[in-house]
Amino acid sequence: MIPGLNFKKLPELKSRFLYTLLFLAIYRLGIFISVPGLNLDLLRQQLAQMSDTVVGMINLLSGGALENFSIFTLGIAPYISVSIIIQLLTPVVPYLDALRKEGEAGRKAITSLTRRGTILLALIQSYFVTIGLEKSSGLVLLYGWEFRVASIITLTGGTAFLMWLGEQITERGLGNGVSVLIFAGIVARVPSSLAFLFEAYRQHEISAAVVIFVLVFVMLLIWGIIYIEKSARQVPVLYPTRRGSLEALAQQQHFIPMKLNPTGVLPPIFAYALMAVPSTILSFSQNDTLLEIFAYIQRGYFVYETLLIALIVVFTFFYVTLIFNPDEVAENLRKSGAFVPGYRPGKETSIFFEGLLYKMALWASIYLSLVCVVPEVIFTYFNVRTLAYVFGGTAILIAVSVALDIISQVQSMIVSGSYEDYIQSAKERLKSLQKQLYKKSLK
Repeated sequence: MIPGLNFKKLPELKSRFLYTLLFLAIYRLGIFISVPGLNLDLLRQQLAQMSDTVVGMINLLSGGALENFSIFTLGIAPYISVSIIIQLLTPVVPYLDALRKEGEAGRKAITSLTRRGTILLALIQSYFVTIGLEKSSGLVLLYGWEFRVASIITLTGGTAFLMWLGEQITERGLGNGVSVLIFAGIVARVPSSLAFLFEAYRQHEISAAVVIFVLVFVMLLIWGIIYIEKSARQVPVLYPTRRGSLEALAQQQHFIPMKLNPTGVLPPIFAYALMAVPSTILSFSQNDTLLEIFAYIQRGYFVYETLLIALIVVFTFFYVTLIFNPDEVAENLRKSGAFVPGYRPGKETSIFFEGLLYKMALWASIYLSLVCVVPEVIFTYFNVRTLAYVFGGTAILIAVSVALDIISQVQSMIVSGSYEDYIQSAKERLKSLQKQLYKKSLK
């Protein structure tokens, strides 16, 4: 439990908590509403053989919606893809960069573009999904445009509904709505993964020592991710005062927190998406040349892990330059009259932040590589590789990040409620004192 959590004294927190539970219940209910016209048993069998592909990743992020071919099959993935594309294009496209600087109006315009792009991408993806299903013999029970149109409309509508649901969670619930939906999808797979682990033990495929080691390893992995995600480098910043004494200057010292992992989970997601391409090609292609080329670019092989680490490093350095601009930070400090001790305002401060940023990007890339690769190597070695999709680094990293964000929001609301209680109590004491003074004056 979070210290100070009392729903009776925090009605807003209670309301947000209940709204979040309601929206997540609606989301999980929709996972089991299937689009008609498919042989679901055969679909699940084929998906089990495609767990290493892009299809398997979509199934994980959607919380199992794909294996049910539910109305939420595409999940929130189109929205995430369009959001990332717009975020990457914003520094490059002048129109988007201008919108970013316009404040609330610009944010609303970018949100509108993201929504329209999501619907367009969902239409395209749903079309190719239905075409791909029709090409798999025995999957589709009702061929033709009747099945295609119904599937495209249903899948696109499901994505649009999830996009709205995510916005409602952000506005009325706890945490970022889209992240909470992904979090719910990952957490929903935990029971089945644990059941797989214990079933493997019951079938004597693994020993009790392996089960204990895997559980302890997962707990240590979660603890390590929490520790790193909450770590930050505090950069001291001094603000000048009217008095020139050192004591007065020290009183105006502030800090700029720079997270040890400034990029979050995006570099591993990009890396896994690219590394899933060979597996996807192998799943649909019968070309012998391609089969030979991509045979060793699969999970569990040294080439795969090496390329994955390289992509994580590249995407970490690439993304960190997009989210942090040393020149802009240095210029803002100079305009406010602040400076970093030991560095002159302007260019010298910008160089300092740039060097610090690349150092942190290096450590972040090492951390992300270890978090993503080590669990896969361990689970593969102990013959429980299926656990990597739920207890692997990327899934746990997403789950932990979302949980920390929710806890931070709850703690902020608790602190805010405590201040309000203190102010209300102070007002009541002041009124009581005024009444006492008034009675004394009458005497």
